[in-house]
Amino acid sequence: MLLEDRIAQIVPTLTPVQIQFALRFASGPKRVFAPDEKLLDVGDRDTIVWLVVEGSIVASRRDGLGREALFATGGPGQFSGEVSDLAGHASLAMVCAGPDGCTAYPFDLPHLRALLISSADIGEVMMRAFILRRAALLEGDNVGSVILGDAGSPETVRLRGLLTRNSYPHSLINVDGAEGRALVERLGVLPTDLPILICPNGTVMRHPSDAEAGVGLGIVPDIKPDTVYDVIVVGAGPAGLAAAVYAASEGLDVLVVDSRSFGGQAGASSRIENYLGFPTGISGQALTARAFLQARKFGAQFAVPVTVAELDCSKPPLHRIALDNGISVYGRTVVIASGARYRRPEIEHLDYFEGTSISYWATPIEAALCEGRDIVLVGGGNSAGQAAVYLSAHARKVYLTVRSSGLDASMSRYLINRIKATPNIELRVRTAVTGLSGGTDGTLEGVEMRSRDTGDSQRVDAHHLFLFIGADPNTRWLDQRIALDDKGFVATGDDLKFPLQTSSPGVFAIGDVRGGSVKRVAAGVGEGAAAVAQIHAYLAILRGEAS
Repeated sequence: MLLEDRIAQIVPTLTPVQIQFALRFASGPKRVFAPDEKLLDVGDRDTIVWLVVEGSIVASRRDGLGREALFATGGPGQFSGEVSDLAGHASLAMVCAGPDGCTAYPFDLPHLRALLISSADIGEVMMRAFILRRAALLEGDNVGSVILGDAGSPETVRLRGLLTRNSYPHSLINVDGAEGRALVERLGVLPTDLPILICPNGTVMRHPSDAEAGVGLGIVPDIKPDTVYDVIVVGAGPAGLAAAVYAASEGLDVLVVDSRSFGGQAGASSRIENYLGFPTGISGQALTARAFLQARKFGAQFAVPVTVAELDCSKPPLHRIALDNGISVYGRTVVIASGARYRRPEIEHLDYFEGTSISYWATPIEAALCEGRDIVLVGGGNSAGQAAVYLSAHARKVYLTVRSSGLDASMSRYLINRIKATPNIELRVRTAVTGLSGGTDGTLEGVEMRSRDTGDSQRVDAHHLFLFIGADPNTRWLDQRIALDDKGFVATGDDLKFPLQTSSPGVFAIGDVRGGSVKRVAAGVGEGAAAVAQIHAYLAILRGEAS
């Protein structure tokens, strides 16, 4: 169903009974606004959701270049707001009173959250509206940030990836086009400044890092130094998100930290078809975005993109988390859900082409870069299979290479069958990629592959290489008191009462970073839920409620 066919869900109207119930949760008295008076502007932080009882409101979207467009109008029983308001991020919309003015009641974030939890009916209506409004913003023009840069450059791809993974609307202006050249001249941009990020409020950021972009766009919260949380979750993949949902829904004070975005590796998956309850499949982005909003609904706080520099377990029962922005926070418990880092194979000239023609995930951004070209994809697991099938719809040909004699031992049968049925995927077994060649600008032009049986080498004219060969545990930030297994994963299970607890009391490990874990989305979600039950028991011991 197209978004325009769901207007009644995008702009729903609460019934009189629902309005009376909702007003019990208003954060202040009603306000009367004059015609065209502004209730909310683009870039505002910690915004208010307004419930209209008389008159009307008009919501408009605006991008970093000041281009505006009407988004929606609302009357009595209707309300402002979208995902940004629920997440505490900077607003993407401007809301004004209609031509006859309006009367509305305010709901700040704590009161809005209380309303959503207290009424399942109202919560369902408002949450669906928030989600669909964000979807409409992502599909629309003249909204969010503007990126000025070379579409194929590593830094532009990185920045677009950051915004895409965080479901943040943006547009790209290619620096080589007429509009791009005019904007370069207007801004006085130097080549070293690219890419440029123009925030919705007009702020211009030159070659920003992920962390700088997050602050500039208003998606990083204001974290108070030395704050103590019941639970600090490091990593916002499926396991970490599950822990956040269950912990926050049960009244614990939760902070989730991730260096890039919510979703982890699963969030970059084009389609997950073996997750319980989704017979037609669901994209990793859609699944994890729902989990993120669910955690926010229950009050979990997210610091993304923010990197953890160090975990210090030397002074229990509080554990110190040092962030790369110089701030430290403390957790009564810590959940290690930092997953794994993509493994880099020993391939000649890999460094030279990394960033321009080498990818460790397959999103629409990468798919566009290899449109109509031949590509090589290395890996035999489910992530590799999903990526091969997804990219086959864009690339002219996909060479799927594995070092083993087949896919049966490492890939789900449904993906194997789909690969066999896709004519432009060529499976090459017992084959290794040994070398890369290309232009002086870092553009890949050829991939050398060698048969492990015959030793013969062959060059294929491929313009992109995708690597899905597993990952190493992301544990470099851990306190040395945290024991690791012989493969570098976090060891758990010494305490039968707390099987997910590490060697440091109050510190738990879940998901891909944990030794012996099952590398599946559902398994990570299950471990996230199980960890919260053990956290409750541990906190009860700290409070002296259990022996």
